[in-house]
Amino acid sequence: MSSQNLSEIQKKLGYFFKDLSLLRMALTHPSVAHEQGPGVTVHHNQRLEFLGDAVLQLVLTRELYLKFPAYGEGPLTKARAQLVNRRMLADHGKRLGLGQHLQLSRGEEISGGRERQSSLADAYEAVVGALFLDSNYDTGREFILREFQEVFGELRVLPTIDNPKGELQEMLQAATNEAPQYRLEATTGPDHDRVFECTVHHRGMELGRGTGKNKKEAESQAAFMALVKIREKVAV
Repeated sequence: MSSQNLSEIQKKLGYFFKDLSLLRMALTHPSVAHEQGPGVTVHHNQRLEFLGDAVLQLVLTRELYLKFPAYGEGPLTKARAQLVNRRMLADHGKRLGLGQHLQLSRGEEISGGRERQSSLADAYEAVVGALFLDSNYDTGREFILREFQEVFGELRVLPTIDNPKGELQEMLQAATNEAPQYRLEATTGPDHDRVFECTVHHRGMELGRGTGKNKKEAESQAAFMALVKIREKVAV
């Protein structure tokens, strides 16, 4: 991977690595090691993914614990699960353009690995882990909260919603009889690992956008994002 490409992604991260080998490792898919065969050591991103997952959990758990003192373990656990599910992490990876920077095996490249939700989510966790190792907890925390603030604002409301589509419809129809409308915006990835992207609209305005492994899942995520944004506005 060229230094120019690494510079480009570091600008998007808002962080410049002291040890670039950590960033290279975070962007190396395990398929590269498998392609080399036995006897050849290739450092890929699975260990960094493991670390990044733990850092994300700790930072977001602390944030939820401090901001919502009235809630117990159950609601806080559900809220954290909403924040760090695979779809959400893949969306973060997609926004950072991680897919285009991944080092993949030839087979993984051909099968659409750059757009695969699991690859993007894993790479995002690995980058978090690499950034944490290259800096410290405070820098990692600042990066994570900055990333999640773009999606969830300042987290003034607890994002625990069991039936987002039903709740969104109920909320909107309390003020108007017009129901929310869902649109399929894009379908990407190979046939065996499709990613659907949907939006939800009301009175001509886009309220939220989401992705999922099927249309229903993507619509549910779009409704969830819409509810979070609406609740944020109410809480201001």
